[in-house]
Amino acid sequence: MSTVDDPRASGPFPTNGLDDTVHQRHRLGILTIATEGERVEVAYLREALELTAGNLSRHLAVLEEARLIEVEKGYHGRRPRTWIRITREGRQALHSEIAALRELLRRHQQAATAAAPDNLPPA
Repeated sequence: MSTVDDPRASGPFPTNGLDDTVHQRHRLGILTIATEGERVEVAYLREALELTAGNLSRHLAVLEEARLIEVEKGYHGRRPRTWIRITREGRQALHSEIAALRELLRRHQQAATAAAPDNLPPA
C-alpha cells in the first residue's frame, strides 16, 4: 500500500532503470562521446577520458560484447588507427540511461524543494 508520503507512490525507483554496462562512468563517457560524431578515434577517447590503453580496451570490449559499439580498424595514411561507432542499440541504451538519471534528478529536486525550510508551515 502506498501513500502520498511513500516514495513508491510514483512508480519504480529510477535507479532500477540504470544499466550497469552503460552506467559505469568511463563507458558512459565513451557512449556520450561516440554520439557526437559518426565515429571516434580510440586515441581521442583515451586522452579525453584519461584512461590507460589497457583500461580503455577493456571498457571497449564490454561495450562491443553488449553490441553498444562497433570497432573499426584501419589506416590513416600509413598509421594504423582504431575507431568506434555507437550502434542503434547503443544510442537507445544511452537514451534510456539519461532518462533514468533525469527522473532520479527530478525526484531528488522535488524532495529537496518539499523539505526546504521556506516550505515548512509556521511554528
